[in-house]
Amino acid sequence: MTGPLDIRTACRRYVTVCVLFWLPLGLTIAPLILLFTERGMTMVAIAGFFAAHSLTAAALELPTGGLSDVLGRRVVLAAAGLLNLTALTLQGLGTAPWLLGLGMALMGAGRALSSGPAEAWYVDTVHAHSGPGADLRTGLARGGSATSAALATGTLFGGALPWLLGLGPDLGARMSKATSELVLPLSVPLLLGAAVEIAFVLYVLTALPEPPRPRTSLREVLRGIPATVMGGLRFGGRDALVRRVLLTAAAAGSALAAIELLTPGRAATLTGASESGAVLFAALACAGFVCSGIGSHLAPLAARLAGSGERAVMASLGISASGLLLLGATAAFTTVGSTVLAAVGYGLVYLGLGIAGPSENDLLHRRVASSGRATALSVQSLAQQLMGALTGLIIGALPSGPLPWLLGGTVLLAGALLWIHRNEPTSPIPAPMPTPQPHTASSFPSTAGSDTRQPDADR
Repeated sequence: MTGPLDIRTACRRYVTVCVLFWLPLGLTIAPLILLFTERGMTMVAIAGFFAAHSLTAAALELPTGGLSDVLGRRVVLAAAGLLNLTALTLQGLGTAPWLLGLGMALMGAGRALSSGPAEAWYVDTVHAHSGPGADLRTGLARGGSATSAALATGTLFGGALPWLLGLGPDLGARMSKATSELVLPLSVPLLLGAAVEIAFVLYVLTALPEPPRPRTSLREVLRGIPATVMGGLRFGGRDALVRRVLLTAAAAGSALAAIELLTPGRAATLTGASESGAVLFAALACAGFVCSGIGSHLAPLAARLAGSGERAVMASLGISASGLLLLGATAAFTTVGSTVLAAVGYGLVYLGLGIAGPSENDLLHRRVASSGRATALSVQSLAQQLMGALTGLIIGALPSGPLPWLLGGTVLLAGALLWIHRNEPTSPIPAPMPTPQPHTASSFPSTAGSDTRQPDADR
């Protein structure tokens, strides 16, 4: 590679990576639980599968976070795609509980590997081309919009495809019979997602150029993992702005856990049947992703209108909190008016989180050196997942009604209030976070150790 890509090309490739990575996962949202049920799995077993996913992702977030800082963004992204390819194949074709559980665990591992490398590659490329002061928010916003669009498209298509296979000559039944029930109509979206993962891996390996990194043995990487984990755990304590970003990510995880756990049951109650409730939930999920994408697109404008990224984060989280509180206030009613208000609240949650994400990430990247950028994103993702898991356990113990919704809204409102007092935008950058290899260089030599401005935060 003779030099870093120009910003427009880097943005286009970053957006393409976002679409190719999240589209397969969107295809699984509607059919996955129904497929597990069709395979004869009980709800207890299904809950265990999802626990395997969450615990694997949480356990590997920090150990894998520094890998892309050492081995390279492209290699780690390709590994994440291969893990997801294997996971989707096992989920689509597996019939035994251990195969399905393994598939969910592998998807959790792929989730941990993917949390940061693509974004870190984009930021490194922009910094190498235009310097540390270059605008990041616009490209990050476009990536967020692309992610939401991919999830929305995948959710709709993944929910509709099994139904379409049952029309006309009933291709689904004939396909199931021909494969001895190995491939069900509900399996098709997952297998289609596996095919997209192949395209994702090939694109990552060919379209994301990086400069050569120092040769690193597997033993050296593994030996440095404890330092990476400890450095990640100490990360938020050294900087007030980064600490706010991590706490905001935790608050967002709490809000998302509430809305994702409570909405399916509320939809089924509203329609009177689980099947029609599932269709309504798929439509709502798609609408939520659309609102999130619109919010990401509006993030640069929101930051300009608010006067800073910090104020934009505070206002947008306030919007999301008001949406959850509105959902809580209408939880006990089933009238047309309350249903409309609840739908508005649902959209506000995702709209606000979509606006906040790019500004948060922009703040984070200006605070973190390139050598620790992917690790920082992993810490952020870990905070969101752990708080989401804790909130889910609490919600499961609470009585149905407004209280669980209000819990999520209150936590998110507290996250918004963290941003009342602004940080100085030009304070010195903290010491680089430890990575698995002490001689790790930045993605481009021209930016190594020069990232002295404070970054924005991620969702």
